[in-house]
Amino acid sequence: MSFNEQFDQHGAWRREFALRLKLLAEWMKDHDLLDAAVEERLQRLESQVRSDKVMVAFVAEFSRGKSELINAIFFAGYGRRIMPASAGRTTMCPTELGYDADVPPCLRLLPIETRLQKQALMEWRAVPEKWTRLDLDVNDPAQLAQALEKVAEVRHVTKDEARALGFWHDNSPEDNPLTGADGLVEVPKWRHALINIAHPLLKQGLVILDTPGLNAIGAEPELTVSLIPQAHAVVFILAADTGVTKSDLSIWREHLITDGDGTDARLVVLNKIDTLWDSLSTPEQIQAQIDKQRATSAEILGLPESQVIPVSAQKGLVAKVTRDKKLLEASHLPALELALGQGVMGQRQKILRTAVAGGIGELRTEAGRAMHIRRRDLAEQMIELRGLRGKNISVIKHMRSRIEQEQSEFDTSGAKIQAVRSVHLKLLREVFNLLSTPTLKAELAELTNALKQPGIKLGVKKAYGQTFSRLREGLQKTQILSGEIQSMLTASFRQLNAEFSFSLQAPKEPELVRYEHDLELIERSHLQYLGVGNVLKLSQPEFSERLVRALATRLRVVYETALGEVELWNKSAASQLDAQLRERRRNFGRRLEAIERIQQAASGLDERIAEIDQQESVLNELDTKLTELTAHLMGGPSAQDNAQSASKAAAEAAALPEAA
Repeated sequence: MSFNEQFDQHGAWRREFALRLKLLAEWMKDHDLLDAAVEERLQRLESQVRSDKVMVAFVAEFSRGKSELINAIFFAGYGRRIMPASAGRTTMCPTELGYDADVPPCLRLLPIETRLQKQALMEWRAVPEKWTRLDLDVNDPAQLAQALEKVAEVRHVTKDEARALGFWHDNSPEDNPLTGADGLVEVPKWRHALINIAHPLLKQGLVILDTPGLNAIGAEPELTVSLIPQAHAVVFILAADTGVTKSDLSIWREHLITDGDGTDARLVVLNKIDTLWDSLSTPEQIQAQIDKQRATSAEILGLPESQVIPVSAQKGLVAKVTRDKKLLEASHLPALELALGQGVMGQRQKILRTAVAGGIGELRTEAGRAMHIRRRDLAEQMIELRGLRGKNISVIKHMRSRIEQEQSEFDTSGAKIQAVRSVHLKLLREVFNLLSTPTLKAELAELTNALKQPGIKLGVKKAYGQTFSRLREGLQKTQILSGEIQSMLTASFRQLNAEFSFSLQAPKEPELVRYEHDLELIERSHLQYLGVGNVLKLSQPEFSERLVRALATRLRVVYETALGEVELWNKSAASQLDAQLRERRRNFGRRLEAIERIQQAASGLDERIAEIDQQESVLNELDTKLTELTAHLMGGPSAQDNAQSASKAAAEAAALPEAA
């Protein structure tokens, strides 16, 4: 399947999964299985699947046919070019294409002058009034294409202005843009562009990042240290007639090459192979040229040849628009789409399936625990009632007194249970503090000061190393503390189980150490960025400020995610306690009600025993249905699953057993 077909299938599975998850939540609520922790877990799973994004970044030096490739893969259905793709430079500013249902179709442009202020790019996203907005008519391809031409707009400024904006560097004149006859320098008019349209692929969660050439990428540190590293796939475009040029190699080394196993998510496109189509050469000779360029490019970039794909984006677009199958095959565009589909989507689906399976498994455990409590209480009631068979009135009265005494003792146990909560929350506050924004800000203070020092900052790498070392130590300390809390919870729950016949079990401890991997990736992207000559740019205070704010923004996401995991862990423990307290109180009520009925009528005992038998049967049905529903959700996407309709899922939900 092509990338588009793979993405369609992925989208169909996500919609089906979200619907089944919603139906599961409603069913659990109807049967009183939806405590706070289970509800939170359901909401997180639904949000994770519904909002799952797949970002593909297209990176190239200018005039490599990058925008044309985006047109060919994603927008050929419009029957014309949508992204500007004329000769020369077209995309002058980083451009994101995505879909947000809460925002009307529009193009939002952030003025280049915002670079003169210290706010990071991510912070500007939260200030919509600072962006220039242009509404888009998605049903009018001509209007859409004309509007998107604004991403190619430029300004002509003095060298001083260009220097302040980050486009002119006295220490590296070879990277500077050309100066016009009037002494002015051409720079992008816009710093960043956001395109929001309801394209089918974008609606399903695809985000396309179109980046400008080397000079513009280097001027925006967040592109290199945040946006591109977080993309699920990077498509790097070369020209088939030139191969890997010096500027291409600079982009690859400075912004794309990664240590470890990250190269799997890198695809190199050898574009414009149609420039090698020559009527004086045989097809075999042409193919030999393409194969040679492919092999040479792979060797220079350190990639296997399978990740270098020769393509003609222009011929591929024409072939799709004119429905010319032969030309489409000659363009090799389907081969690229296949690589994207198998690589990007395959990897993304694998990650999502693993996360979903883990979440559903934990949800099943939480809900199963509630059923276990009910089953145990029913068993206790059954033993109690069967023991009353053939007993006289005084024995039954004595039984009632004993239940009332147990109830009274249980009601006075609140102080002990509250003490467990108090100690737990006190320890948790320390964890929350370690993962808080003020703590993160304090850890970054030394690095911030190092970056704010005037002049060339030769010790900045050391400052980065020390900062990330402290951050890792903080995470390790948090993990140790959470281990202590887990031990305390286990001991407290064991004591409560012994005293009150509860079946409390400490929830799985959050694995906070795994966030060290996220820290490592962030540190690596920053150190790599600084290690390729950008240390000179750090002599500019504005550049340093933007870099550290970009770092803080990305680290905040890691810490907030870790904090969310701790909060869910806490909620799971508290919900268990609340659920068992609630069930125990209900159990006392049911036992007293049963005794009362037995006292009032001789047949009441047998009726109540029969009711408990029926409740056990219904509970077994609930358990079976819960296992069935969660097993289906853990199955992951497949063509067969996608073929199942929402109506079938709804019909299944309607046929579920009534609450006990």
